[in-house]
Amino acid sequence: MENLWNGVYPAITTKFKDDQTLDLEKFTNNIDSQIEAGVDGIILGGSLGEASTLTEKEKYHLLEHSLSHVAGQVPVILNIAEQATFAAVDMARHAEKAGAQGIMLLPPMRYKADDRETVKYFTDVAAATALPVMIYNNPVDYKIFVSLDMFEELAKYPNINAVKDSTRDTTNVTRMINRFGDRYKILCGVDTLAMESLLMGADGWVAGLVAAFPRETVVLYKLMKQNRTAEARQLFRWFLPLLELDIHPKLVQYIKLAESRTGLGTEHVRSPRLVLEGEERTKILKIIDHGIASRPELPKVE
Repeated sequence: MENLWNGVYPAITTKFKDDQTLDLEKFTNNIDSQIEAGVDGIILGGSLGEASTLTEKEKYHLLEHSLSHVAGQVPVILNIAEQATFAAVDMARHAEKAGAQGIMLLPPMRYKADDRETVKYFTDVAAATALPVMIYNNPVDYKIFVSLDMFEELAKYPNINAVKDSTRDTTNVTRMINRFGDRYKILCGVDTLAMESLLMGADGWVAGLVAAFPRETVVLYKLMKQNRTAEARQLFRWFLPLLELDIHPKLVQYIKLAESRTGLGTEHVRSPRLVLEGEERTKILKIIDHGIASRPELPKVE
């Protein structure tokens, strides 16, 4: 797809029922809301999608269900977060066979691979599929930093063509562009840094709070791409307290609570995560409900 890796890509939450089984009805309803708001693709089975708690069978089921339901309206991307290279290769091949339009690829899980091992892991997976690959660079949460020199090695593989930058350093956008020009599409992976990253030339946004606020997310992205910075700034100021829910270890619970309040999901999580309660729940609800009550009128965008 020519426009792959441009725009807003929601990291879709995985919906569960009371008994922690998959809730495909709620899952599908949320995807429909994302597409209606104008997102440019969806990503399944990421950190926000509780990938670590999903079985391989469930991941494939979500992928196949999404591909069937979306029916080509937007690209469907599968996240791959595995411990062993062979497992990541198998998943990439399955994604391609099922009809996915791309994969988001994390470094090896649990084992802190060195630079050589990490590059080999990425390239082994890329060599096993024709699908476009977006590298997930998140040293804060996953302890492996994909450096510019490592991206130099990865550039030899034409289907490795994007990066989700969650380094928490917006200057990394400029470093990537200075070193590689337009060789890699750059997508911001941290909600609170999206506006700055887009200003500095990022192509897209892998978003979290979009799960509960899809229209606001899409409008903010488009305002930035249309150089309507003053309008974007005003929207961002309203949005920031909500976007900060994305940078907490309990981002899944926080964002699912927001989804439940906007009618786009439920609070159900899969253990060991637990639904929020007590003072913490009251605090997060206050942020969410204030955001909902003060929702601004959105400017028109093309």
